[in-house]
Amino acid sequence: MVSLLATTTTNTAATGTLLLIGIIAYIFYCVVMWRVYAKSEQPGWAAIIPIYNIYVLLKIIGRPAWWLVLLVIPFVSLITVIVVYIDLAKSFGKNALYGLCLLILSIIFLPILAFGSSRYVGPRGAAIARY
Repeated sequence: MVSLLATTTTNTAATGTLLLIGIIAYIFYCVVMWRVYAKSEQPGWAAIIPIYNIYVLLKIIGRPAWWLVLLVIPFVSLITVIVVYIDLAKSFGKNALYGLCLLILSIIFLPILAFGSSRYVGPRGAAIARY
C-alpha cells in the first residue's frame, strides 16, 4: 500500500512538472510569435488564439486560408509545415536554409527572427523580388 502511494505521488509530481514546462513553452511561443506578427503588421494578440494564429501566419507568408485544411491531413501536413517555415523565413528576407533551421531549432531561430534586426519584406520575400 505504501509503495502504491509513493508511485502515485511521484507520477503526480512528474505530471505537474510536465504541465508547468508546457505552460512556460506556450507562453514563450506566444511572446515570440506576437513579435513576429507585429513585425509583419498583423495584430500581435492573434498569436494567442488557436487556429486563428495559423490563419494569420498563412496570411503573413502569402498562402491561402484553405491551407489550414492541409495542416490536418496526415503526412500532407509534414510537407505543408516545411513549406510554411521556409516561406516565413523568405518573408523576412532569409533563405530556405534559415527556414529549415526555424523548423528544426525553433527555440533558437524564432526568437532571433522576432527580436533580431530582420524585417518583414512581404509574403515569401515578394518585396525583394520586385527590386
